[in-house]
Amino acid sequence: MSSETQSPETIGLRAWLLSSSPASRGQARVGRAYVGWLAFRSNHLAMLGLGIVLLLIILAIFAPVIAPYDPNAQVLADRLQFFSAQHWFGTDELGRDIFSRIVHGSRLTLYIVVLVAIIAAPIGLAVGTTAGYLGGWTDTVLMRMTDIFLAFPKLVLALALVAALGPGIENAIIAIAVTSWPPYARIARAETITIRNSDFISAVRLQGAGRMRIIWSHIVPLCTSSLIVRVTLDMAGIILIAAGLGFLGLGAQPPLPEWGAMISSGRKVLPTYWWVATVPGVAIFIVSLGFNLLGDGLRDVLDPKTGGQG
Repeated sequence: MSSETQSPETIGLRAWLLSSSPASRGQARVGRAYVGWLAFRSNHLAMLGLGIVLLLIILAIFAPVIAPYDPNAQVLADRLQFFSAQHWFGTDELGRDIFSRIVHGSRLTLYIVVLVAIIAAPIGLAVGTTAGYLGGWTDTVLMRMTDIFLAFPKLVLALALVAALGPGIENAIIAIAVTSWPPYARIARAETITIRNSDFISAVRLQGAGRMRIIWSHIVPLCTSSLIVRVTLDMAGIILIAAGLGFLGLGAQPPLPEWGAMISSGRKVLPTYWWVATVPGVAIFIVSLGFNLLGDGLRDVLDPKTGGQG
């Protein structure tokens, strides 16, 4: 019996995953994923980024268990205390424990980036693949609409939208999502243009597949890898925009422990009690760095232009 047809228990899981002649499509996909993981694991900075993102997720999931205090509990007798065994990151101007607010604030940060990705990425993917495959006036109309959004800086456009919709975390998410989809549309369109005349697309077309079926069943999956990389890299920008809106009072509203709002309240006492604003600022920096490092690692693995496994 050849090694390609043997079970993983017979030849070993690693050999089965790295087989040069996979016996099934499933084995080929799992093997590709394993090779990609090996390449990703060899990038120490990418692993650091993955660790930071996983830490953010763990903090968000187990925030009520990890945080020693209620993030909104005010103890005026303990206001503006420095780092101590009772308050690891000190307390703010209302006596609230900063460490507890940072931990619970991770929930808001993850909530924002996940919802923005869920909203913006599919919109950009749909617009870009449709424009790239259909071409003609459809491409012209969709891309000119995309150019209009790209003409404005993200933060400025988000500020205008939130000002129109009203302050609040939900409106901030909508505003950030509306400003985030155009780059994804551009990437998806470029990918679609390179593959729309490929032989396998022509074969599917000759078999009678309609345009929408070709786009969603054959083109969209091929654009997903590049989109995942771009979305991951954009997470840092999304966090910074959300923090900027919170800093200006247009994002999450008090007493929610949003990191940008925490910096805004801490700046009032910054010269003397520097930790009140510095600690949430450091949290934003570390999480943004983590997403950037993770995105760089995914790009090396998934982007075929850089020799990845995508």
